[in-house]
Amino acid sequence: METDGTVLWKDKKHHLWFPLSFTTYYIEDECLMCRRGLLSTTVDQVLLYRIVDITCRQSLAGKIFGTGDIILKTRVDSTPEFVLKNISEPMKVRKMLSRAVEDCRSQRNVVGKEFYGGPGPAPIDIDGDGIPDIPDFPD
Repeated sequence: METDGTVLWKDKKHHLWFPLSFTTYYIEDECLMCRRGLLSTTVDQVLLYRIVDITCRQSLAGKIFGTGDIILKTRVDSTPEFVLKNISEPMKVRKMLSRAVEDCRSQRNVVGKEFYGGPGPAPIDIDGDGIPDIPDFPD
């Protein structure tokens, strides 16, 4: 795998504790990447600042073998949920990923309202009685 920028983190999908998989996850240049396949390769990417929620899930076997899943909720139409399956040390990765997301947002001056949407425009009070009015539309 060739990378152009600095790789902040890299791991493979594990089976038990063995990283025997053709799925690789890595963070490079403010992007989380998932590379899958051997002969035919697919690469998915999510910009870090678009991640809005990070969940870590570990089964009993995962706790024994030190692996788990990280589920990311994103503000991307094509991939609203991005799952890093069976990675090693998921709790450490979750913390590192959370810090990287916050750093990326602060560098780009991105605030939460850009993702969650604001309350929308204020209701219009046409007659001044303090009650929002519904405008009349011509038939």
